[in-house]
Amino acid sequence: MSHCPTDNDGTPRKEIWRRYAGDEWEAFDQLPLPIRRRLMEHAYDAWSVNAFMLWRHYKRVHGKTPRAEAALKRYLDYCERLELQAFAEKHEEIPHISASATTLRYSKEAGNKKSAA
Repeated sequence: MSHCPTDNDGTPRKEIWRRYAGDEWEAFDQLPLPIRRRLMEHAYDAWSVNAFMLWRHYKRVHGKTPRAEAALKRYLDYCERLELQAFAEKHEEIPHISASATTLRYSKEAGNKKSAA
């Protein structure tokens, strides 16, 4: 029987960030809906416990407001750019970066639609 690693993350993220321990799903559920949507779009696993700790910080600074959510989204975008750059430097130029393509995101209209039910 061959050994299967429990972690299939082939990115250099562990060299860049510290990952905090905790229940990923519990942390994810405590985040505001716009932040949860943004985490679902993250190019890599967004590490929900880390995002929740950041949310607590931004909430202390800005209050539980749309401004705090926007600040956290900007920071997540920044982190994602750093992760993509680190991956490209470690391996090679990533084809979608060479093509100047962006990470796919849900449209704003899709996030605001309510079900007819």
